Amino acid sequence: LGWYTDEELKRGYLRKDFKEAKYNFTQRMMEFGGLSLNEIPFNAKILDVGCGIGGTSRYLASTLAEKGVQVTGITLSQEQAERATKIAAERNIGNCEFKVMDALAMTFPDNSFDIVWGCESGEHMPDKKKYIEEMTRVLKPGGKLVIATWCQRDNSTQPFTDEEVRALDFLYSEWTHPYFISIHDYANIMYNTKQLISIHTEDWWKNTIASWRHSIWVGVFDPWPVIRAGPRVWWKCLRDGICLERMHRAFKRGLMQYGMFRATKKIA
Repeated sequence: LGWYTDEELKRGYLRKDFKEAKYNFTQRMMEFGGLSLNEIPFNAKILDVGCGIGGTSRYLASTLAEKGVQVTGITLSQEQAERATKIAAERNIGNCEFKVMDALAMTFPDNSFDIVWGCESGEHMPDKKKYIEEMTRVLKPGGKLVIATWCQRDNSTQPFTDEEVRALDFLYSEWTHPYFISIHDYANIMYNTKQLISIHTEDWWKNTIASWRHSIWVGVFDPWPVIRAGPRVWWKCLRDGICLERMHRAFKRGLMQYGMFRATKKIA
């Protein structure tokens, strides 16, 4: 998603460039996780779990290049890994690489990375516990874990109504997400690893919620790529637009949360 300051929201989110909002989110996530140039160690190895086509991987690699960092992005998709590699080469970003790998069964040795980063990948994982455990396993002692992921409200403190269950089922099925869990549930998984300390969580829904409707308006302002793509894409975009609006409403009423997490792997 993107990041919108309180002032930008007051002025109107459509005044902000959509791509700038996405870059701003990555910048804010870096600050949240302590990944500034002043904080990150020289020659740090960073793992981007669930990197997609490598947008955040490339941003981390280019922004932190003067510290000699090496970024590795992993994805289940061979097509995504190939496209990410091609874009990085075209932009002359040589300090990042992309691999096809299951985030729930990584082949990296224990204690391989100084930073493990997961930006909007947790919601796609069918086993949230294994997701956290694997990231913790490959993180070096003293290293930082930084995660951003869509979450649902904590059902243990406020049980879901039948209508809310139906709303969540729609969001699961429309974009084939296995399920969401709460910020509280993620924090418990982290705590139960017995390896993560200084666990800190936040809910960034307020400064990210504009992204859902902004995504719709981007398509409205520039419809020609969709129009030229033909009827099959028209139907998909219509369904996506409906789901984006449903996501906005779910975050607005507190059914969904935007979970932010940071933790440090303790030194034995």
